Amino acid sequence: MARIVMKFGGTSVADLDRIKNVARHVKREVDAGHEVAVVVSAMSGKTNELVGWVQNMPKVIGANSPFYDAREYDAIVASGEQVTSGLLAIALQSMGINARSWQGWQIPIRTDNAHGAARIMEIEGADIIKRMGEGQVAIVAGFQGLGPDNRIATLGRGGSDTSAVAIAAAVKADRCDIYTDVDGVYTTDPRIEPKARRLKKIAFEEMLEMASLGAKVLQVRSVELAMVHKVRTFVRSSFEDPDAPGMGDLLNPPGTLICDEDEIVEQEVVTGIAYAKDEAQISLRRLADRPGVSAAIFGPLAESHINVDMIVQNISEDGSKTDMTFTVPSGDVEKAIKVLSDNKDKIGYDVAQSESGLVKVSVIGIGMRSHAGVAATAFRALAEKGINIKAITTSEIKISILIDGPYAELAVRTLHSCYGLDKN
Repeated sequence: MARIVMKFGGTSVADLDRIKNVARHVKREVDAGHEVAVVVSAMSGKTNELVGWVQNMPKVIGANSPFYDAREYDAIVASGEQVTSGLLAIALQSMGINARSWQGWQIPIRTDNAHGAARIMEIEGADIIKRMGEGQVAIVAGFQGLGPDNRIATLGRGGSDTSAVAIAAAVKADRCDIYTDVDGVYTTDPRIEPKARRLKKIAFEEMLEMASLGAKVLQVRSVELAMVHKVRTFVRSSFEDPDAPGMGDLLNPPGTLICDEDEIVEQEVVTGIAYAKDEAQISLRRLADRPGVSAAIFGPLAESHINVDMIVQNISEDGSKTDMTFTVPSGDVEKAIKVLSDNKDKIGYDVAQSESGLVKVSVIGIGMRSHAGVAATAFRALAEKGINIKAITTSEIKISILIDGPYAELAVRTLHSCYGLDKN
């Protein structure tokens, strides 16, 4: 017998028939004798609808300001998960399973006070553990907790993944199964490269890089949490037949296991290729090369909540001037340029230039730590395809390359092939 946390995303619970299918997945684990807790998202599209209502309310009443109270925003958008948890509990009860729905504040899942983007601080799992031991299935509304002001606080987009991993850590679950509309983590996006392969295992660090670089399978914070607490996490498909052979395998169910790298016996040099669209590049020309200039640039950008990624600095021959180039999301270019313009005298640059429509393609793999020539292979392969590289950054397990947007798919397929990821 094991203790399992199962999480189902919005597409998995999009309507009553799909909720019935989710109930069959839960019943399979209960019938196998496992202790089970379930975390659910809102039905597909429901959160967007609720957010739309919140945003439109000030317009309807003719308010002078579009802003609204974040605490009331949380009270409204958290209701989607509440509906799903209740419906799933009813479905399981109809199948003869002892099930009860729980809201985040009832457990409670305690968060900080950042309404709309709260972070989990603590989960009191004793009551859930007790009820699981008595044979009851806990259906927990994801995406939400209880803030220090004693009000509902939501965790931001993708927060149900974070809820599931946090609950798995709190109840000391043997594993956390994240059910979604894909059957695992692939070497790259199968929509771009049909030869992409589903990975049997992937290390936490690799998944964290892939999630932060554009892979949409898991939310970044959930992977961070799983890595910190060493929660073995499976990515699985909710659309497979719940009673198909192997679906109930305790140790190796279908899907991709995200785990500590010590569990991966044969580490590939490169595990996957990720990409992020809508990148923009900003270059500040002829900066004075002096202490504090970087802080003068990136401090105001950080204060304006602009996420800076790749940073490249070129120093002039005499060392007096420098050019600074960095990337930001395309949607933040105008905001970033304004912030830089407002601080031009303090920064001391000559001119600011920007270019949008770029793509960041990344090569990821823990095996890169012990293998030389990984970067050279990528550069050579891209050069043979006539793809120009605008910027490069590296880390111990990642190489990120900035290129023009129209070459994104060609670059992904080229890199996927040159590292042999399209071979079984």
